[in-house]
Amino acid sequence: MGISQQHQVAILEAGISAPDEMAALTQIIQPQLGIFTNIGSAHDEHFEDTRAKIEEKCKLFQSAKYLIYRKDQTQVGQYLEENFDPSVLISWSDKAGADYILSVKRHNNGSKIYLIGKDFQTYTFLTSFRDQASLENIRHVITAALSLGMKPEIIQQGLKLLHAVDMRLTLKSGSKGCKLIDDSYNNDLAGLELALEFMSQQITASGRKILILSEMQQEGKEEVVFQKIAWLLKHYSIDLFVGVGKGFADFKHLFPAESDFYESTDMILRNLEALSLSNDLVLIKGARAYGFERVVQKLEALAHETILEINLNSLRHNFIHYRQKIKPGTKIMVMVKAFAYGGGAAEIANYLQEIGADYLSVAYTDEGVFLRNNGITLPIMVMNPGSYHLELLQEHALEPVVYNLNQLKSLSNAMDSNSGLLSVHLELDTGMRRLGMSDQELDEAISILQQCSNLKVAGIFTHLAGADEAVHKDFTLSQISSFESSSNRIIQETGCKPIRHCLNSAGIIRYPEFAFDMVRLGIGLYGIEVNQLEQDKLQPAMTLKTVVSQVRTLQKGETIGYGRKGEMKNDGEVATLAIGYADGYDRRFSNGKATVLIKGQMAPIIGNVCMDMCMADVTGLNVFEGDEAILFGARPSIMDLAAKIETIPYELLTGIGPRVKRQYILD
Repeated sequence: MGISQQHQVAILEAGISAPDEMAALTQIIQPQLGIFTNIGSAHDEHFEDTRAKIEEKCKLFQSAKYLIYRKDQTQVGQYLEENFDPSVLISWSDKAGADYILSVKRHNNGSKIYLIGKDFQTYTFLTSFRDQASLENIRHVITAALSLGMKPEIIQQGLKLLHAVDMRLTLKSGSKGCKLIDDSYNNDLAGLELALEFMSQQITASGRKILILSEMQQEGKEEVVFQKIAWLLKHYSIDLFVGVGKGFADFKHLFPAESDFYESTDMILRNLEALSLSNDLVLIKGARAYGFERVVQKLEALAHETILEINLNSLRHNFIHYRQKIKPGTKIMVMVKAFAYGGGAAEIANYLQEIGADYLSVAYTDEGVFLRNNGITLPIMVMNPGSYHLELLQEHALEPVVYNLNQLKSLSNAMDSNSGLLSVHLELDTGMRRLGMSDQELDEAISILQQCSNLKVAGIFTHLAGADEAVHKDFTLSQISSFESSSNRIIQETGCKPIRHCLNSAGIIRYPEFAFDMVRLGIGLYGIEVNQLEQDKLQPAMTLKTVVSQVRTLQKGETIGYGRKGEMKNDGEVATLAIGYADGYDRRFSNGKATVLIKGQMAPIIGNVCMDMCMADVTGLNVFEGDEAILFGARPSIMDLAAKIETIPYELLTGIGPRVKRQYILD
């Protein structure tokens, strides 16, 4: 492989990163960019292997117009500077002393990359990525693009088009209170670091972080690979490492004392009890040949096989879609009340915190306390705090809603003898007629706020009663006008500087110009657009699935289920599914009101839905015991199911029972 005249740049990526992602990044500056070369680890203790790789490729680099490298990979930089003409070399770093300084800070749902160039020009790039491998790759490409004379604005346009490297990590419930991260089908250094990064974002509670890892194949010089793995264990603070494969035998000395080694998958399966797992977070990552899915199956919780699958990538897609509807700088509060609409409050809140949500909202104080106890640091608004427990609210930095005068008076009196400060959100009733202060109560409310310096008005908001229907447009606009007038008065007379918000998911779509300072994202996060104006632009984030417990052949006229409500119209087959109304599969779906997806075909429910199971007519579908059945997801949609029984998707989502396992997928 050589470099043609159009190939002007060689990028030396000396980190543990994702080559596939780098290939995608280089599309920004092709056809000028010629070579991307991963030359091994960024860490100096692995330099001898890196040197060999550089020397091997030197003949390729000699004809390059520019050679891009990271200067603070010191020995790599030293080698290049000793062996190449300075006019060819272009360096970058996050510290002073390089040609380009590119430092990174977290920002909203991604990162800001601050540039100081050769002539001291400055520019800020925005990217949706946060993991170190991606940010390393992006900075290499920015440096190469600038070196080729591309304008920062053009580079920024390219960065907006980048998507994460495809991967599939599944967060599952394990036995003995453990959480499992299933990445059991591939194994390489780039994927390992990405999986460990994902692991570091999860809630570990009081347990250990454990990595079960197979030997890697085709990763170059063995010792260097094991050195890299050992470094990653230290970097990501792994408490227990379990290595599987004969290759680990000669390199055990590289690994921490808290390590176990097994020659084969069969051996670890026989010795899983020795790991003494309890409330631990376990990452299982193995090459396909090792069959680590057997390890995952053995460690999974013994529960019936009905699963609510939450696709985190879809959540992120929907979150970004709504963010793009509002002006930059407008905050997003995400509703995670009612167990995050059935999806799992702690897990989803943790992911929202990672991708850049600004605020969370819960219904009750104990929901907020639960999130704080599970590592959530975002501001949390409590919509219905009930009787105020000031110590609890202040201890956990929760922000209660005040929706009537009696509450405000009670809180003001309590705060007089309290030395602390409490942030509150004032709810104004502009037409919902549910909760909130009326215009008639504002005089007294303002007077109380003026006298109580211990109460900080963090927010003012209202609820729109009909934002999801065009027929209510005039009423909605009158609500917004009333809210703006009343909130302006409170701000002027009390001197507070609150965050104002009135738009829910439906309102963000119909009235984005009235976003004020913040919007409240709820059902839209899960891919349900209640206006039905932009449903095709969202992705369903939740899929409810179960398995076929039994298939039986029945004759025409035979009846099925309680009350004999189901009757075979012809000879055929009926499958019994492991889900019932105790799991949240509504009894109103009985007798053909709902269909399920089995073998790519829609099968109608036959007979009454039972407490723990239901039946479907699968005649002609060639269905067998153990086959998967999808109750809702992309097909059938939860919107369609809700319409069939004259309810709303909220009811179906929040009704999914606690014995249904939640699985979190990152594609």
